[in-house]
Amino acid sequence: MTRRHRRHSVALKRMIVEAYLDGEPLLALSKRFDICRHLIRSWIEKYELGEFDDEHIRADLVPEYEARIAALERLVGKQALEIEFLKGERARRPQPRSGTMSVVTGPPASPSEGGASL
Repeated sequence: MTRRHRRHSVALKRMIVEAYLDGEPLLALSKRFDICRHLIRSWIEKYELGEFDDEHIRADLVPEYEARIAALERLVGKQALEIEFLKGERARRPQPRSGTMSVVTGPPASPSEGGASL
């Protein structure tokens, strides 16, 4: 077994403990999930104390949800700044002269001062 610090979800812990309680040998679970038998035993004790119920699973998800909310709030703030910038740019842009504009033809031509001669 490798010696490394890993975090396991409450759902995985509950699944392993329930497999043990259903009759799967501790050694087999230890090898299949690459988890120390002593750790599984401590999970069994916690399971029996009710620490792996749905309330604890939801509590385990709170930090993930808070991180996601913070990321979304940053994105909303960034988009709000972009919208304000674009509104300011639109206000500074010169307004078209009276008359309708067409995408194909553009704005109407302004009359020349001296008139056109051929």
